Amino acid sequence: MAKVIQAIRGMNDCAPAESPLWQWVEGQVKQVLASYGYSEVRMPIVESTPLFARAIGEVTDVVSKEMYTFWDNDEQLTLRPEGTAGCVRAAIEHGWIYNNEQRLWYMGPMFRHERPQKGRYRQFHQAGVEVFGIANPEIDAELIILTARLWKALGIDQHVSLQLNSIGSLEARANYRSALVAFLENHQDLMSDEEKERLVKNPLRILDTKNQALQEVLNDAPKLLDYLDEESRTHFATLCQLLDDMGIAYEVNPKLVRGLDYYNKTVFEWVTSALGAQGTVCGGGRYDGLVEQLGGHAAPGVGFAMGLERLVLLVQEVNAAVPVANTVDVYLVYSGEGATLNAFQLAETIRSALPQVRVMTHCSGGKFQKQFKRADKVDAKLALVIGESEVAEKTVVVKDLRSSAEQVTISQADIIETLTKHF
Repeated sequence: MAKVIQAIRGMNDCAPAESPLWQWVEGQVKQVLASYGYSEVRMPIVESTPLFARAIGEVTDVVSKEMYTFWDNDEQLTLRPEGTAGCVRAAIEHGWIYNNEQRLWYMGPMFRHERPQKGRYRQFHQAGVEVFGIANPEIDAELIILTARLWKALGIDQHVSLQLNSIGSLEARANYRSALVAFLENHQDLMSDEEKERLVKNPLRILDTKNQALQEVLNDAPKLLDYLDEESRTHFATLCQLLDDMGIAYEVNPKLVRGLDYYNKTVFEWVTSALGAQGTVCGGGRYDGLVEQLGGHAAPGVGFAMGLERLVLLVQEVNAAVPVANTVDVYLVYSGEGATLNAFQLAETIRSALPQVRVMTHCSGGKFQKQFKRADKVDAKLALVIGESEVAEKTVVVKDLRSSAEQVTISQADIIETLTKHF
């Protein structure tokens, strides 16, 4: 027997029983985004490696440790580790945002080579939103309000909370960086080798360390909010006031910086305690300099991304009122001379008239008893039974498989009217 080939670690299959929940979650995301007037964009999974190095930052963990990169002849390519850089690249390349506002969304797989665990995979899926051309804090507020509406649609709003911060301008962060490094240099005895490396390359990332001893010391560290430039202060104050007026609860978290270099001013995360260590379900913020950094005409930007795996896990954890399996509405059971063709014709008639009804034709042969067992296995609600007499008389037997109601025989001409009453 040949050796069984298994999926690559951290790259998972989605079973037929799991896909209805995924479809439902994705459908809720798309519906909410459409209600705000956002338009879908689709980008390639593979991009030029320098795109991510320039956008995300060469010293970030994503670029330095986690990207799937390979050579294609003389060009270095990377499986996208996130969606913002590719969306900005596409917007610049096709002129979507030159002197123009755009509110875009995308959905699809991303790739990062990291240690797989619950809610964190090497191939994972994100839904992301990017808005270009609007500098006002009102659009920051809209994105947060939009996500709050989505949590209600998913039935998880009581299990997520909003953390908010402003990281200011590049100049403000540089000043703060110097103060933070000076403070942390006195506490290197508490740091791991990785944290010591971050102290040199990307010290702001130390603020979200999981090292409890270091976290306690950081309570006395300089606060980023104290180093903000006046424009960032005003922007953040206006955003907070809008959220207060709209009844959106939040916590200002001065240690929240996000992990990618392109952010400025507003950063936010929606977090949960229902998934253990993997608590962030959505994160984003402003990146006003990224378009120009990647070669476009200067344009402000803001966006967010949410991990669909974590959303699905959270919905499973806290919301029981969602689809749990594929269900068949109508199952065609047939046997005898002329029954196969008759069953296929009747099934197509139903699908044409009632496209929302899930119709399955048996196709496997066998006696009626075997066919009914199969109908029960796929949780069919109704069985339509056709034998030689039904073919001759142009009738069909309708049997309710989920109740004790008596089966009835009707004219095939009346099947659409009958099914309409059921579905």
